[in-house]
Amino acid sequence: MSAIISEHESPATAPRAYSREQVAEVQKTSLKRVREYIRPERYQRSTGKALSWLALDLGAYIAFMAGIFLVEAWWLKLLLGIGAGCTVAMLFVWAHDAAHGALFKNRRTSEVLGTIAMLPSLNMYRLWSHGHNRVHHGFTSFSPMDWIWRPWTPAEYEASSPGQRLLYRLERTPYFCALHYLVRVWWDGMIRFRPEQPGEAATRMRNSKLITLAFAVLMGTAAWVFAGGVVGVIAALVVPFLVFNYFIALFVYLHHTHPDIPFFSQRDEWSQSLGQIYCSTVIRCSRLSEALTHNILIHVPHHVSPVIPFYHIKGAYEDLRRGYAQYIHEYRFSWRTVFGIFRRCKLYDFEQHRWYTFAEGRALAPANSASSV
Repeated sequence: MSAIISEHESPATAPRAYSREQVAEVQKTSLKRVREYIRPERYQRSTGKALSWLALDLGAYIAFMAGIFLVEAWWLKLLLGIGAGCTVAMLFVWAHDAAHGALFKNRRTSEVLGTIAMLPSLNMYRLWSHGHNRVHHGFTSFSPMDWIWRPWTPAEYEASSPGQRLLYRLERTPYFCALHYLVRVWWDGMIRFRPEQPGEAATRMRNSKLITLAFAVLMGTAAWVFAGGVVGVIAALVVPFLVFNYFIALFVYLHHTHPDIPFFSQRDEWSQSLGQIYCSTVIRCSRLSEALTHNILIHVPHHVSPVIPFYHIKGAYEDLRRGYAQYIHEYRFSWRTVFGIFRRCKLYDFEQHRWYTFAEGRALAPANSASSV
């Protein structure tokens, strides 16, 4: 049985049953064994390639920002702000690879350049790396630990306040999914995050916040003075930030959410290999789109080994397909498919490993109250 989804198949209308057999097969496979399929050359770093891509991303960002400062029409400023937001997402993906150690051997180089690349997104390199590298990659789709895009059970939804339910409903739509990253990751996971233990790590995280704050203040002041006041600030700072939040929230949602992909609440049901192979996706786009997004949607090989540079991801994926193609959830990007996934994946039963719509969840909530985790 292949887990690869046809380009024309709608996951909302043709979901496959949860395969306990496939899950059991992947669960007992060690991640070390999976990595043996990846050729050594996929791990080779090229400083030239890394810096060239950074220069391209930064150049595109600077070009859009220059346009915002130079043009007079308010609507053109806002339009250029949208373009700048797209380049902010590109820069963030580059910084994401740097944070994994995939681009440079030297950690200091990775941190300095990664911090610079993350600044336009107003994300904090140290805080983001702490949560992403340790929690998300360490416990992918194991919901007690990996809380990114963790679905609620029907019982949890019914027990929540009206405000909490409203936020949950909004973020699980293709229109307002940015709220998930903005509220739960950026605000709760970075802005409000306080390390449990003081020390050097806490100091570095605080400094990361201060650097980001300084960038926001300087950029906002420059936009106010030289780009047209309020409109300039909105176009140069707010719009790119919101566009970035939309892209990153959508990408991460699609990385691990699909009617055929399970989430787990019990440790004995889950394993690292299961989270990285079976619970991650590969979404193919045009060559240009894949290049501009640094292959971030070809996500399985990145989860199997995060130190593979983004420019070797396609080759690493072909290596993995030789042994694990039947376990990989792959499909061709289309908005029809994306809307279908959002429509279907609202609430989750961790015992039966089934997705429900909100209407189905309301009907099942009393009977499934024991499924709450």
